[in-house]
Amino acid sequence: MTFPRLELKWAFIYTIFLLVWMCVERFLGWHDEKIDEHHLYTLFFYLPAIAIYFIALIDKRNNFYGGIITYKQAFISGLILTVFIAILAIPAQFIISEVISPYYFENVIEYAVSSGIASPEEANELFNLKRYLLQSVVSSLAFGFVITALVSAFIKRK
Repeated sequence: MTFPRLELKWAFIYTIFLLVWMCVERFLGWHDEKIDEHHLYTLFFYLPAIAIYFIALIDKRNNFYGGIITYKQAFISGLILTVFIAILAIPAQFIISEVISPYYFENVIEYAVSSGIASPEEANELFNLKRYLLQSVVSSLAFGFVITALVSAFIKRK
């Protein structure tokens, strides 16, 4: 078995895209003055994220398997990609929280409390680096598993 270089390459591409997306979110004010809109607009991230999975698995099909890939091969490749993305989610979340948007937690806590969504204690428990590190890994794994299952069905070729 060879090292899954294509999956690692696409995991880095995905992670770089995530970091760029977070810069755009911050630039558009979704991490501060328009934080009340953040939960809606951040969902648009998933459209290009799905496209990255499609392109990655097509790359695997065409450049590793010679244009022919079974559902199982695509699914395994997608799962490997997902594990790499989940691993890279940890340093990515540190970069997002410490460099790209260092005041996000303060802003979202203030918004949650002032809008009555959460008490100060609840907001502090929900919005912090430790919680987001765990959430980024778990959500990467869950999203990746579902998307891999779907994308694999579309890109398989016999």
